[in-house]
Amino acid sequence: MTYYKPLSLYVPEPSVRPGDKPDFSKFAIPKAGSVRRPEIDVSEEEIRDLAYGIIRVLNRDGEAVGPWAGVMDDETALKGLRYMMKTRAYDARMQKAQRQGKTSFYMQCLGEEAIAVAHQMALSPGDMNFPTYRQQGLLIAREHPLVEMMCQIYSNSGDVLGGRQMPVMYSSRDSGFFSISGNLGTQYVQAVGWAMASAIKGDTKIASAWIGDGATASNDFHSALLYASVYRPPVILNVVNNQWAISTFQGIATGQSVTFATRALGYGLNALRVDGNDFLAVYAVSKWAVERARRNFGPTFIEWVTYRVGAHSSSDDPSKYRPLDESSAWPMGDPIERLKNHLIVRGVWSDDRHVQLDAELHDEIRDAAKEAESHGTLGQGPAPSAKEMFEDVFKEMPPHLRRQRQQMGV
Repeated sequence: MTYYKPLSLYVPEPSVRPGDKPDFSKFAIPKAGSVRRPEIDVSEEEIRDLAYGIIRVLNRDGEAVGPWAGVMDDETALKGLRYMMKTRAYDARMQKAQRQGKTSFYMQCLGEEAIAVAHQMALSPGDMNFPTYRQQGLLIAREHPLVEMMCQIYSNSGDVLGGRQMPVMYSSRDSGFFSISGNLGTQYVQAVGWAMASAIKGDTKIASAWIGDGATASNDFHSALLYASVYRPPVILNVVNNQWAISTFQGIATGQSVTFATRALGYGLNALRVDGNDFLAVYAVSKWAVERARRNFGPTFIEWVTYRVGAHSSSDDPSKYRPLDESSAWPMGDPIERLKNHLIVRGVWSDDRHVQLDAELHDEIRDAAKEAESHGTLGQGPAPSAKEMFEDVFKEMPPHLRRQRQQMGV
């Protein structure tokens, strides 16, 4: 008779805990410029290796090298630097406002600014993003009004959403920003459906779906990949792998055995991994994926490798689950500093101009915040009217809601 040991499960564990020394020694980073750039009509079988490597353009000296370089000119790069710095200044102001009790909740994208900003700059008006709660850079790169964004966070009388969304859950059709949902993952299938509709109509607009590493464990993620692989709609499927979901490291979602990009291979989708802190790489790959979608070559799955420097949200304390200094040990650096250094190497920027621009942007954010706060903040009106809860729900208001509104006198 054969005897077996008791069965057991494998439970992924982070390599370090609070109090430990950060360790990214096993994190393989290819040399900048070493990953090839295929043609946009390439098949999934021909680029399977790109789901394992990391596309990088900027080397340690701030130079743009390799086959993905040369896509962005200096003027575009300077504009991107400004948008990233503006996003960071906006985040800092709104995080401070939350601590002051002016809003109940806020979520920063600290350290991830390059991904949303560069990607948005590669899109065209009319294209639609289906974002998560950490892509405010999409709106800022579209030059969406800051005051409108802040009023949404304050849920005040100037909130175009009437106070019916959680703070940071913006929505703007004109800016190509689909309504954010707190039910993570839903935006992935919505983006694929929107892209299918665009193709059915014979339109030229494409969709861009966004999800975090943790939410890839949701059913919606796999449903979206299935429909994308079957119908080949014009959609870009972005996964922002910032190493941490809320209190759990990315290994819980991947099992520490494969990259997120390799999941797309099982669905027959073109997949790439990119240095999400390399602005030039993000822009170059985004342009490549946009062109593929626009030319009807189908979906592209992109894993953006980055690091969440800040807390998951204003309600989170990352010191409870990761070393305090882990963010400073992240080997891919800061996206703003890397682009700044590149532009200095190019001779079109300087440290003095950088300091000056930073001060100008903080003044701009301060002035916008003052204007937004004049419309009210949390607990200090004016607030949206109670009648807002009845608006934009039904095309024609049903009798029972009409009676309720009359009883409220609004």
